[in-house]
Amino acid sequence: MPHILTADTAARFAALTLGHVTREYPNKPDHTLAGPEDARTPAALHPVFYGSFDWHSCVHGYWLLARVLRRFPEGPQADAIRALFDRQVTPERVAGECAYLAAPTARGFKRPYGWAWALTLADELGRLPEPRWARALAPLAEIVAQRFREFLPLSPYPVRVGTHFNTAFGLRMAADYAEGTGDAGLTGLLRATAARWYGPDADCPAWGEPSGDDFLSSALIEAEALRRLMPAEDFLPWFDRFLPRLAERQPETLFRPATVTDRSDGKIAHLDGLNLSRAWCLRALAAALPAADARVPVLRDAAEAHLDAALPHLADDYMGEHWLASFALLALEA
Repeated sequence: MPHILTADTAARFAALTLGHVTREYPNKPDHTLAGPEDARTPAALHPVFYGSFDWHSCVHGYWLLARVLRRFPEGPQADAIRALFDRQVTPERVAGECAYLAAPTARGFKRPYGWAWALTLADELGRLPEPRWARALAPLAEIVAQRFREFLPLSPYPVRVGTHFNTAFGLRMAADYAEGTGDAGLTGLLRATAARWYGPDADCPAWGEPSGDDFLSSALIEAEALRRLMPAEDFLPWFDRFLPRLAERQPETLFRPATVTDRSDGKIAHLDGLNLSRAWCLRALAAALPAADARVPVLRDAAEAHLDAALPHLADDYMGEHWLASFALLALEA
């Protein structure tokens, strides 16, 4: 049976996430010191997103909680999520996050992965019936959106690694916010950048996948970004050219779940995330194809195999526990 998101699964994901979004330590700050006065604790640096081991994981932990609250508003964690948001997602605390981003040393802070998740969180909060949290986060979201507007025209090349610097992931996630807010200018920029960076790509061999600390497939996240940003009539021919042998399960590496040997090692634990993010992309791409397309069952079977490999291990160690559930949720909802 295919893996699906149930109320019980969502409650488990929410309970995991509530356990770490306000857990300040251990913490891995991505922080540049301009002087001794900048040596501060995570909570002093980031009044909202100081938990979950690192800023970006905390941001997408809040996204998971917002999504679960929207999908299951009467779930067992709903009251705790609302209380957390009322306590943390306030204009005063968000102003502290904005002040951090205003420092010259923070120009490239969390680009593009954290940027993408910040906009994804803003989009999700905007879909909740309680508007106060989306209003509170709006100044931060606008700063990040402006950074996309400034950065994308300056960048002549994409970044194709399987980690936080992957630019296809950034484009894919920012698209939901841009369309959700009716920002036609940002949407157009995302689409034009995707076409410029990735439009000519063909016959992707997926060489180098997986690398030892990947949590994204550079091939599949590129395809998912273009699925999201291209019109369907343009995407399908592009996809045929980009991965022309999927029906034969080629490139074979994309169909073989990654092996995780030590879940207490933060980098090796990324590979559980690779299995989850591949499942997300495989499911989304299968859904974009005609129902009778021979690639559909191949992609769906591969997605299930990747989910089988990763879902039992979301809480094996804090190196995965602080972030994997977000990617599990993406995959189950794809």
